[in-house]
Amino acid sequence: MRITTMLHNGKGIYGLMVALLLTALPSCGQRQIQVQDSKTFAEMAGGGSAIAAEPKGAAGTDTATFAAGCFWCVEEQFRQLDGVLEVTSGYTGGHVAHPDYRQVSTGTTGHAEACNIVYDPRKISYDALLAAFFVAHDPTQMNRQGNDIGTQYRSAVFYHNAAQRERATYYIGRLNKEKVYPGRIVTEVNPFTVFYKAEDYHQDYYANNQELPYCRMVIKPERDKFRAVFKDRLKKQPQNKN
Repeated sequence: MRITTMLHNGKGIYGLMVALLLTALPSCGQRQIQVQDSKTFAEMAGGGSAIAAEPKGAAGTDTATFAAGCFWCVEEQFRQLDGVLEVTSGYTGGHVAHPDYRQVSTGTTGHAEACNIVYDPRKISYDALLAAFFVAHDPTQMNRQGNDIGTQYRSAVFYHNAAQRERATYYIGRLNKEKVYPGRIVTEVNPFTVFYKAEDYHQDYYANNQELPYCRMVIKPERDKFRAVFKDRLKKQPQNKN
């Protein structure tokens, strides 16, 4: 059973023990990689190359789908970005129809925890979202992120069109050649098929559970590091009128 599930269900002294364990064993794949020093990363975050024209979806929006470990962390990170309209946590890439969280957590469904990200390409490019993806987790870990272990925590890009596939494979090659990470990137690049929305309590998890130890000790530090990297791409915070 994953530590985060134990914490969600834990109460009393049991929950306290799990919280103490989390302080020593952070999850979500905490990293020390300085991607800001990478020329490839700078190109991605700055809007990307012209390797292919980026098509627009219905009503001028597009969708990106990424798996990068625990979707609680990923959701909170991507929802910070200006141009991201909606982030939905769910399951994709497997062979079981309409799976629930318990099934996916066994690692036998083939599904990964993932986020569907609806965005406005006039405000943020797919290349910039890829840059965020490579900051949001450690893409060199095979079937795990930190203490979350299993194929459901694998690193994967699920492309919606040929342009997204080309961009993902192009930048993975560039990042590997530049040796931005100490290990080789193991991110899968697979076609998007079907996305199953996760249970309601997984949606906006950090926003709704900020008082929980996992949110305070794991998600918030990851969120703060993400915000520091993308400080120029963040949504404007509402001003306090008081």
